[in-house]
Amino acid sequence: MSDEQTAGTEPHRDLGLYIHYCEHPGCTKWGGFGFAAGKDEPRWYCLDHRPEWKGR
Repeated sequence: MSDEQTAGTEPHRDLGLYIHYCEHPGCTKWGGFGFAAGKDEPRWYCLDHRPEWKGR
């Protein structure tokens, strides 16, 4: 796969910050901790509600 652009295509540009809010019911804090299993979409949690990471 090449990093060169194909003619007629635009480079990817970030449009700004992504803001994720905590997914815990009733919480409105910023979710700075994203967790995903496999190819699932990440779920975002704040510091107070983040799940415990279980490494192997």
